[in-house]
Amino acid sequence: MSLAKKTSILKRVELLVQKYGGTSVATAEQILDVARHIVETKNAGNQVVVVVSAMGAETDELLALANQVSSNGNTPPNNLPNNLLSKSASKQVRAELDMLITSGERKAAALLCLAIENLGASATSLTGKDAGLTTDAIHQSARIENIAPDRLKKLLNEGCIPVVAGSQGVSSENKDTFLGRGGSDTTAVALAHALSASECELYTDVSGIFTADPRIVANAQKIDSITYDELLDMTATGCPKPAMRAVEVARNFNVALHVRSAFSWEQGTKINKRAMEQQAVVSAVTHDRSEAKITIAQVPDTPGVAAGLFRSLADKDIHVDMIVQNVASSGTTDISFTLPMEELDIALTTTQEFSESKGGGTVDADQNICRVSLVGAGMKTHPGVAATVFETLADAGINIEMISTSSIRISCVIAEDKLEDAVNALHSAFELEKE
Repeated sequence: MSLAKKTSILKRVELLVQKYGGTSVATAEQILDVARHIVETKNAGNQVVVVVSAMGAETDELLALANQVSSNGNTPPNNLPNNLLSKSASKQVRAELDMLITSGERKAAALLCLAIENLGASATSLTGKDAGLTTDAIHQSARIENIAPDRLKKLLNEGCIPVVAGSQGVSSENKDTFLGRGGSDTTAVALAHALSASECELYTDVSGIFTADPRIVANAQKIDSITYDELLDMTATGCPKPAMRAVEVARNFNVALHVRSAFSWEQGTKINKRAMEQQAVVSAVTHDRSEAKITIAQVPDTPGVAAGLFRSLADKDIHVDMIVQNVASSGTTDISFTLPMEELDIALTTTQEFSESKGGGTVDADQNICRVSLVGAGMKTHPGVAATVFETLADAGINIEMISTSSIRISCVIAEDKLEDAVNALHSAFELEKE
């Protein structure tokens, strides 16, 4: 047999990055099951790099312990908030929280390595620092700045399975940093890019991306393939998995993603630049209960007022989403905007201070809202989608408070108690229950 013919029948060695979420490794039995799947993947002729999250709800448990030791079990002091995203904690406290929280991922990585070794394969656990991930110094929400994968490559060449503790890195100050909730997804995608992996598999407790939340829409369908842009808009409007930052990194560096279940091991949803030749007009209906709305009334309708308001909010690191400014009346106008519920208190104080400084009127907050969105790449070339959305909600007796659109997304703010009715009505209107 010629060399050319021999080469043609050899199986190409794939390099896969596999990420396992906390629900996938919540118990010893699940860790053993995951280890078996990893070893089977390697024995099939692939190189495998694993990224693992903390077991189950361990991140929350560690944070609860931090509150207990700092406050003697009472209400946490101002410098140690319950919410990891709070901006009020001191830098030292936030650094210690990062050291504490990331220990959960390191524990899971070590346990998974023990399970893999027990199956006769070679595995080594690594921290984010060990894996070569350097980040900025923003604790609780650090961003990866560089990856030096030399050690990972060396381990792979030795036939070893590197198991990387997810959602962490090291800053230029040589401090452990936490990437935030969902950061293990980002770790996995970033490593897949740095290693030129064939695919990044994100294993979770669901079997893929669905046309709607199956807990709300009984006949929601799993999507076989979807584009980066569609998934990015879905994660921005309430789809909980994968993490939005991970999807953004995958899109920017063209990392092929596969979202799948660690319980059934069935094929899930593939994500890439061009998921299908004929893209659906609407791919999914998403929802988000985590936002609130602030309305500032009767502010002067003069140039620079809106700029001043949103600059003051930006200076407090408040993330504003949808904005509506009403038509001016008698020289004044009303401005409404949505923001994360967790940032409502500081945003309300900031907006009230701004209103007083400008001689504006009342500032009201509404926590009983939600956002319902339709996402689909086919919207670009199909007119009438917005009309159908508005007609469908009107027929269901649902009032729209705010609207925002992009080329592949339509979002509506509605009363929270109408959420399930809205999601089901829109899912049915666009026939997303059909496979």
